[in-house]
Amino acid sequence: MRSNLQALLKGAFTIFCCVISTVSFAQDGPYIFYKSKDLLLKRIVVKKDQTAVAKEEILTKKRAKRVKVEVPGNPSWNFEVALHDAPQNEVPVSAGADKMLVLSDIEGEFTAARKLFIGTGVMDEKYNWTFGTNKVVICGDLFDRGKEVPAYLWLLYKLEADAARQGGKLHVVLGNHDIMNMNGDFRYVDSSYFVYAALMQQQYHDLYTAQTVMGQWLRSKNIMEKVGDGVFMHGGVSPEVNAMQLSLAALNDTCRPYYDKKKADIPAPLRLFFDGKTSPFWYRGYHNDPKADMKDIDNTLQLFQAKYIVCGHTIVKEVARLYDGKVYAVDVNHHKGHHQALLIEQDKFYRVDDKGNKTLLSE
Repeated sequence: MRSNLQALLKGAFTIFCCVISTVSFAQDGPYIFYKSKDLLLKRIVVKKDQTAVAKEEILTKKRAKRVKVEVPGNPSWNFEVALHDAPQNEVPVSAGADKMLVLSDIEGEFTAARKLFIGTGVMDEKYNWTFGTNKVVICGDLFDRGKEVPAYLWLLYKLEADAARQGGKLHVVLGNHDIMNMNGDFRYVDSSYFVYAALMQQQYHDLYTAQTVMGQWLRSKNIMEKVGDGVFMHGGVSPEVNAMQLSLAALNDTCRPYYDKKKADIPAPLRLFFDGKTSPFWYRGYHNDPKADMKDIDNTLQLFQAKYIVCGHTIVKEVARLYDGKVYAVDVNHHKGHHQALLIEQDKFYRVDDKGNKTLLSE
């Protein structure tokens, strides 16, 4: 038994060392954990000799506390965030705005988000919200693949609070990769994050539990929202979800308790909300066979009393108008430097790039 244990430990150590050998270290974090009445902040810092070490700090009086967020590879892009109280669950139906910017699938590519937000007037180079009383909707996939996930999460956290102070709003709707990072499916997580977690003496899963500031913030978000005349989600609305005839409030309240559950632990009648073919954050029927027909689209719009649908999840060459303007697809390949968003202004729909150039999406 002892020899087997030693062999297992040796194998685990070998794997860990192999992972470390493939990682180019960068600043990472902060990760903030609830500890009794205080907060415990952990982050990764890179020393002059390029070795990475974990740093810890106890935070008190969290309402007044500001924390520094370091952007890997770009120290001039660093910013500060004011922590706020644990969030309430988001309201799933809200009014529209004169302008709404919609994007998705940033997946930890901080540069993409920064360029889009600055280029479209959402914020300035100091990360100040400059979009006034207008709105931004993020249609999911904050996590995975990219190497700057924490910086992107904290940027959204900051802009959400800044927007609210000016009468604007930043909406975050969760995607499949966000749910995966809560329920333990780490297939697409960049290997560096496992190394950083180990250096902080944590499991990767620990970094976003409900016992963390960011984990609580994520769990307050919905998987579908109606903003103005549009209904927004990551993937789409399958015929099976339509058939449930749930309001947005009921749909989100039904799903929220299971964000961090394995599929086997979700009651059978509710699994369609998390299934790879039928879930609002997995469905690809607006793009792939078997494709949704116009009746499916109309059923969704009628159910939620909306005029159009906006989704991400399935990559398109450029932001696209589908189904006679009843569906808009916004997942472009940010990993390849292709940065676009959907701009809705005075009931017109535009494709907009990271320099602010916009093109009307017409018939």
